[in-house]
Amino acid sequence: MSDAPPPIRVLVCDDQALVRTGYVTIFSAQPDMEVVGEAENGHEAVQAARRLRPDVVVMDIRMPLLGGIQATRQLAGPDAEAPPKVLVVTTFNVDAYVYDALRAGASGFLLKDAPPAELVNGIRTVARGEALLAPTVTRHLIGHFAEHLRPADTSRPAREEVIRALTPRELEVLRKIAEGLSNAEIAAELFITPETVKTYVSRILAKLGLRDRVQAVVLAYRVGLVSSTG
Repeated sequence: MSDAPPPIRVLVCDDQALVRTGYVTIFSAQPDMEVVGEAENGHEAVQAARRLRPDVVVMDIRMPLLGGIQATRQLAGPDAEAPPKVLVVTTFNVDAYVYDALRAGASGFLLKDAPPAELVNGIRTVARGEALLAPTVTRHLIGHFAEHLRPADTSRPAREEVIRALTPRELEVLRKIAEGLSNAEIAAELFITPETVKTYVSRILAKLGLRDRVQAVVLAYRVGLVSSTG
């Protein structure tokens, strides 16, 4: 039992007490999760996250005093040190919220009407450093977001720098990531093991200075390695 990985430390942030209670009940029942705190607004979320150092912050968008997007930017934006993974969960399926959440540094986006099992899986997914978007948030939407980033929005490498930085195989894996494939799906398509894919993903993120797969997806679209119309 001593070899078991530590539980995923979760901070729940929502302005509705009933919603927070539901999340805490669901997440605390998971053997691999520990709810370390709650917050009812963005200010509390930022303070609690900096104090408690959670692995994943479950963040509502519309909260008083400081909204979830602004809180996400403070916790997981480009200037944040040791940022947690932020899983944005909202009732509002609006394109602008997805754009803003991803730009602010969120690692995932789900709707509140998602089944409990999907929310739990979402925490595990972003904790592993993988991108997570609700089924209703399509790949076309990701591509639209990425292709409309202004140069001032990011300091990420240009297309030529990406191509120079990565091996042909790593470029192939990056394109598959941007197409929305999981590690298992990439492994099946490229006839390699999921462990090998995981190694490639880690190398890609390290070489390009990216935090997670969401940033990799955005970069791949932005520099034209893949297209939302393709």
